[in-house]
Amino acid sequence: MPTLRAIIFDLDDTLLVDEAVSYEVLELIAQQVKKNCDIDPKIFVSDVATIAQELWRKGACYPFCHEIGISAFEGLWGNFLGETKELTTLRAWSHHYREEVFLKALLTQSVQLSQAAVIARDLALEFSLLRRQRQRLFPKTEKVLEQLSCHYQLGLLTNGAPDLQREKIVATRCEHLFSNILISGECGIGKPNPVVFECLLQQLHVKPTEAMMVGNSLERDIAGAHAAGMTAVWLRLPGKNNVGTIVPDKTITDLQEVLDFL
Repeated sequence: MPTLRAIIFDLDDTLLVDEAVSYEVLELIAQQVKKNCDIDPKIFVSDVATIAQELWRKGACYPFCHEIGISAFEGLWGNFLGETKELTTLRAWSHHYREEVFLKALLTQSVQLSQAAVIARDLALEFSLLRRQRQRLFPKTEKVLEQLSCHYQLGLLTNGAPDLQREKIVATRCEHLFSNILISGECGIGKPNPVVFECLLQQLHVKPTEAMMVGNSLERDIAGAHAAGMTAVWLRLPGKNNVGTIVPDKTITDLQEVLDFL
């Protein structure tokens, strides 16, 4: 059996808390809105999430975003810097998208249109600001990466827009622990396409059988790693269950378990 030489990690909701932080910020914003409007904060948060997904999928930029893995929540706070046609279009469209998401959520709770329009503009800016301020790693992440980096090459393979993912990586303060970092938006190919895994393996100078992928997405991380010939470890977040046909080589619920089984 080949010796393990490299461990490749996903970023969002594997090393860095992502979706939960977005919901935390929405809940905070909802409480602020309640001070001036007669809304139900829980319904408002749920409506924003649902409306964001609906508008995101209907948008002209969705095929590009789906391919490289930019989420609807990221559309609410990403800058999408870059001069490619796709990023330029997304950057312009996302400003309208953000305001429309909050506007529709407010109108759903019978806030008057004139008032809702003003509040929606403010919320679009507020969400972006607060979301950036609240980035954080999962507990033990830095410790686990530091210990693993003493014995293995570490790679980071993340889907998303180049500038936003780079911003998140800087926020982790763990960038120096990775031998190589590959962002889907920088190469135009996203997980689960095995090509993007193969590109990072080449950069690390290891064979697929000498590398292991750790990620929270069965569809993108686990299936993609298997397609590239790698061992795949699924980080199962609370409330997530495997109800499909994708079978990871190992399932963990805490990054500390990687140290334990290695």
